[in-house]
Amino acid sequence: MKIILNKYETKDITKILREWTELTQQEFAETVNRSKDSIKKIEVGQRNIYLHTLIEWANIHGIKITMEKEKRP
Repeated sequence: MKIILNKYETKDITKILREWTELTQQEFAETVNRSKDSIKKIEVGQRNIYLHTLIEWANIHGIKITMEKEKRP
């Protein structure tokens, strides 16, 4: 599956990443050394994370994040 990250907020990207792992918030939190409450707050937009954290979490779960430059006319 592929998504265009430019169309999403960090909270949405985090939730998508977790859903792709097929883990609950509690299970996902344990794999990334966070609390369930922390993951919940990120997913609802009450807390933000840095890009490097998102990349780290993706790497832990074998999810590849790529960037692509669009050709401009």
